[in-house]
Amino acid sequence: QVQLVESGGGLVQAGGSLRLSCAASRISFSSYTMGWFRQAPGKEREFVAGINQSGGSTDYADSLRGRFTISRDNAKKTVSLQMNSLKPEDTAVYYCAARLYMITTTDDYKYWGQGTQVTVSS
Repeated sequence: QVQLVESGGGLVQAGGSLRLSCAASRISFSSYTMGWFRQAPGKEREFVAGINQSGGSTDYADSLRGRFTISRDNAKKTVSLQMNSLKPEDTAVYYCAARLYMITTTDDYKYWGQGTQVTVSS
């Protein structure tokens, strides 16, 4: 079955950076829009960023635009999320997800990874 495996999470001090990666397998990766979501303790899962099949179109949560950058490598079947100037409120489990259609900020994605924990200390 389709697998999405996130990596790169960890503990970082406020102001630091992390780069998350998501490796896809058993999927026609270049046919899928990819998204990153996050869920903090006690909060609903929220959209972080999305990238279309070719990588030519991206979208971000308004509050994260300018600090986070999504990218993809279709040859390697990976999608990445570069996170800079991290804040304690960025602490959450980060998930990658895949869908066949255009980017959406809703959680209407077909496939989901298991998530990777990001903790930002103050």
